[in-house]
Amino acid sequence: MTDEVDEVDRLVAAWRQERPDLDVEPLRVLSRISRLARHLDRARRAAFAEHGLEPWEFDVLTTLRRAGEPYELSPGALLRATLVTSGTMTNRIDRLTAAGLVRRRPDPEDRRGVLVSLTPSGQARVDAAFADLLRREHDLLGSMPGEQRDALAALLRTLLAPFDATP
Repeated sequence: MTDEVDEVDRLVAAWRQERPDLDVEPLRVLSRISRLARHLDRARRAAFAEHGLEPWEFDVLTTLRRAGEPYELSPGALLRATLVTSGTMTNRIDRLTAAGLVRRRPDPEDRRGVLVSLTPSGQARVDAAFADLLRREHDLLGSMPGEQRDALAALLRTLLAPFDATP
């Protein structure tokens, strides 16, 4: 156990003083998650910006990259994976195509469909941005030993799983 005090400890103590009638216990966990999410968002945005990408561009490009060779998916599969609407996905594909990061091609299995695939430029850019992101994320976790990371990951999975199970 650590003797360190962080901003959340101060926030919880202040609320306990001001509102002793309320159970502020959830703040100990959820305020830390919220603050950590802000730090992570800054690190991610910096990694993406360094490679000329917006967060949404990184999201689409990494979805294609994770699909494996030949790094292509239907627009429908992309929108399901990135949780956006059809109109939003169409706009994103148009913009990524104009930037030369993806291309559309007819789907040989469905005459009416198209497939979206990474271009070599798109693959190079997303690979570099992903490597940079992982360096930054390792830095964020740098003070935490591996066994603590494993324990934290398991606890967060327990907290998050019910949300991911909900359609």
